[in-house]
Amino acid sequence: MNNDLKATIGALVARWRREGLPSHDALAAEADALATLAGEPGTAPLWRTPPLLLTATLDDALGQGLAVIHRFADAVGLRRSHLGLTVSAEAVIDACRAAKPALLGMTVLQFDSEEDLALIRREIPTDTRMVLGGPLFKADPELAERCGVDFVAGHVGDFLQYLLDHREALDVLPG
Repeated sequence: MNNDLKATIGALVARWRREGLPSHDALAAEADALATLAGEPGTAPLWRTPPLLLTATLDDALGQGLAVIHRFADAVGLRRSHLGLTVSAEAVIDACRAAKPALLGMTVLQFDSEEDLALIRREIPTDTRMVLGGPLFKADPELAERCGVDFVAGHVGDFLQYLLDHREALDVLPG
């Protein structure tokens, strides 16, 4: 039996786009179901070598969005390292230089984070993709372009779709 994790994720994202995101508890149940499917015999993983996702916040002391992203990242087989909440730009840069993650995921809430975001983009490895979220990007739609952000996820479904859309580019053997 070959369970199709990609198709399941795609259907989940499509449902969320039609119906909206479910409650926090229902999201957790969806992540658990994906993790169960991913662990079943016959389910092909999304990657030969799971990409590394490094996460942090610059200005979010709660990290509720990242907690949801973490749960789904684990469910779909990403390797993950969380730097923490309200981390300095320098700490993010140092960690990205050391770990060379495929993805840097951050939540951004405050307008005064723009300088730090631009600095991070300039100083991290060029092949690390910045995949960010947070309400600031709705308030300032040009912020992502000004700071060199690769993708802005409005919610976890957008993040999952990004992973599916860029799966081959993220599926590289460690160098």
